[in-house]
Amino acid sequence: MIYPGTIYNSRLQPILREIVWQKKLEVAQMQQEMSFASLQRQLTAAPTVRDFFSALQQSLHKPGLITEVKRSVPDQDIISLDFDPLAMAKSYERGGATCISVVTDQKFFQGGFDHLRTIRHRIALPLLCKDFILDPCQIYLARSAGADAVLLIAAILTDQEINNFLRVIHYLGMNAILEVHNLTELDRLLKLEDVRIISINNRSLEDFSVNLSTTQQLMAARRSHLQNLGILVVSESGIETSDHLSLMADAGVNAVLMGDSLLQQENLEEAVRSLIKPNVPVYKDLVKKAV
Repeated sequence: MIYPGTIYNSRLQPILREIVWQKKLEVAQMQQEMSFASLQRQLTAAPTVRDFFSALQQSLHKPGLITEVKRSVPDQDIISLDFDPLAMAKSYERGGATCISVVTDQKFFQGGFDHLRTIRHRIALPLLCKDFILDPCQIYLARSAGADAVLLIAAILTDQEINNFLRVIHYLGMNAILEVHNLTELDRLLKLEDVRIISINNRSLEDFSVNLSTTQQLMAARRSHLQNLGILVVSESGIETSDHLSLMADAGVNAVLMGDSLLQQENLEEAVRSLIKPNVPVYKDLVKKAV
């Protein structure tokens, strides 16, 4: 069934409301075309889950870098004309990315589960399915396509929905990245059980403005609480340079997700390499000298 709950944040931009409404229609169509039993059967051929949490936690460069495969962004002049999802993913992997996010929404971002499936069979890095999850059937489809983690957006889900989805995601062996945009949403999640990764999005869903201080402010307010719970934190949106990565590391985040800024680069491999090189910990060199 489609979860009938309304969007949790009533002040969202019209485009996001349209996306969520369209996604509900898509979910209804999915449920007509395939049964829950058929979704479960697809899992028998799904590739083994890779540990997204450990990849972020053990990244050699701090913060870890999640790069993103997507073709376009609605209502923005950002589009990859020569879009080759596998080539993009390979470039990210060669450049030293920690994990890869694959946008699977088709209507608004021109993505698809086929992109996720193609990348999974040729790339060794853990993969995040980035979509607007409203129903468990989407989670099963993501897993069958090879996803190791799934994005859940707090602003469009109720607490009960998040709890239900977390149980499904963890049952399937995956990790969930729960996205927040403000302290109210963060505090909602901190009251839930078994939250492992939280993403702070620096882009407001009310006016689409971007401010890196969003991450800084939320981390300043709840950093010790997050660390005590063992929750990893990702920052996304507005992060474009190695200086921004250092700023986020100082704020206490474990990883950053970069998408839009990388879409503008001609050489993705070199762009990733240049971003993370200044952030490789100095202690590695000290250990070598000591040996």
